[in-house]
Amino acid sequence: MRVLTRKFLQRQGLSTVLAVIALFTATVSYATSVQVNGLFSGSAVVTIDGKQRLLKQGMTSAEGVKLISATSKQAVLEFNGERHTLGISQQISSGFQKAEIQQTRIPVGRGGHYFTSGQVNGRRVDFLIDTGATHLAFNKQTAIDLGINFRAGKASSASTANGVVPIFIVNLESVSVGGVTVHNVSASVHLDGSPSIALLGNSFLKQVDMSTENGVLLLSTSR
Repeated sequence: MRVLTRKFLQRQGLSTVLAVIALFTATVSYATSVQVNGLFSGSAVVTIDGKQRLLKQGMTSAEGVKLISATSKQAVLEFNGERHTLGISQQISSGFQKAEIQQTRIPVGRGGHYFTSGQVNGRRVDFLIDTGATHLAFNKQTAIDLGINFRAGKASSASTANGVVPIFIVNLESVSVGGVTVHNVSASVHLDGSPSIALLGNSFLKQVDMSTENGVLLLSTSR
């Protein structure tokens, strides 16, 4: 009888341990999608699985994302056992859950406008989101810096605040903002000095879904 009782207690003890482990595993959450929305020295604003968090250096979020370091240009984040270096508006998703939607969140900037960094044909550029612009728009120097052969495009003209200016209409292989990428996007290259900052116009915006949430602009598109 004593032997049976001891075995029973041992089994009960093992069952309790397994139950505690199962409960702990069920309650721990792991981030599957992380995007950097704001960068500062020693801190970063990140969106983790759709929830915006302010992390300070050395701090770990409820989702298990730890900010290792941050500057005004990039953040080093650790989650799911790996470290990742991300710039503003950049996003990364873990292999545990493949996102079906590409998306990026852009906080409102100065003057109520939305500014974001992105890439054109793989090269970095800063954008002002402009729903009133027909195309993406660059000045001549920005186009040169991006390696755009604009003179091979279609010559045209556009009415601006400075009057009618000559432009070239070109086709861009890809335009990316955060996790959102659109291919075959038309753009206009202005031969004067305007616009001073590249405009992210409707040739890109009409190919994505746009919404706002507490002052944050959400851009998304299906993969």
